[in-house]
Amino acid sequence: MANGFLEFGVAAVIRSAALTDQVRPLIGLIAAVLAAVLAGSASWHLTDRLVAWRQRANQDEL
Repeated sequence: MANGFLEFGVAAVIRSAALTDQVRPLIGLIAAVLAAVLAGSASWHLTDRLVAWRQRANQDEL
């Protein structure tokens, strides 16, 4: 009984390791796209804040 469980565990680890090797490039691509989206969103948010701040500063001068 224990021997069959051990064989199942070893087979599962080997299959998951092989799958990880095949999926690794896809995971890298997804991570790169996600990082680009997050950087773009943060940049847009920062730019929006700076424009709003400058508009408030210009209105205060008038």
